[in-house]
Amino acid sequence: MTENKLLAEVNGKEIYLSDVYELMQGMPDKDRFNNEQGINVLADELVNQELILKDAKEKNYDQDKEFIDELEIVKDNMLKNYAMHKVFESVSISDEELENYYNENKDTLFSPVTYTASHILVDDENKANKIYDEIKNGLDFAKAAEKYSKDPSAMNGGALGSFPKGVMVKEFQEGLDSIEIGEISKPVKTDFGYHLIKLDDKSETQSSFEQSKEQVQSTYEMLKRQEKYLDLVNELSKEAEVKKYY
Repeated sequence: MTENKLLAEVNGKEIYLSDVYELMQGMPDKDRFNNEQGINVLADELVNQELILKDAKEKNYDQDKEFIDELEIVKDNMLKNYAMHKVFESVSISDEELENYYNENKDTLFSPVTYTASHILVDDENKANKIYDEIKNGLDFAKAAEKYSKDPSAMNGGALGSFPKGVMVKEFQEGLDSIEIGEISKPVKTDFGYHLIKLDDKSETQSSFEQSKEQVQSTYEMLKRQEKYLDLVNELSKEAEVKKYY
């Protein structure tokens, strides 16, 4: 295991090799920094950021109304994701339940064609197009999903896991079939909103329950999580004043 070397200190703030690797993970061209020179460059950047942070605090930028408003938006988004995480962690699935689900759905759900995909879901087509352009200009798809998607999968970078052909609604399925592995679709409209779909992998296999158990669990867990999520939303809606104009 690589030693977590101390690289720098800025006004008592320690910067370690692990901090550099964390910064590197969010970079689309991270491979070119994975060497001694690149690590030093990124360590310099972390030092610079600490200097900027100290200066910002001294100038009380954290008291600016614009910053406070933005911070509230970030906090709300983090809290929503955390709340969904609390809902999802309550999902418990037994092996017997999982096998029953497989046997009841193997002919329709667990077809030979299996997709691994991610998506970003928004309400507006113009917004979807703008996000698409941002991704084409270098924004990481998973980061875009975390930032923009309204779907619960946003907390996992938009990842939907692996699922067989026929699970998704018709329009989503057509969007999947319109792209190759590694490609991202233009906005796809469904009853849920507008999706940007990234096809991560596609394969054709025939397997037993034991062989496909991981895929079955991923699919069933996704459905159970969605069920829990919708049950909670429906229950909360009874106690809230909700007005929709669409």
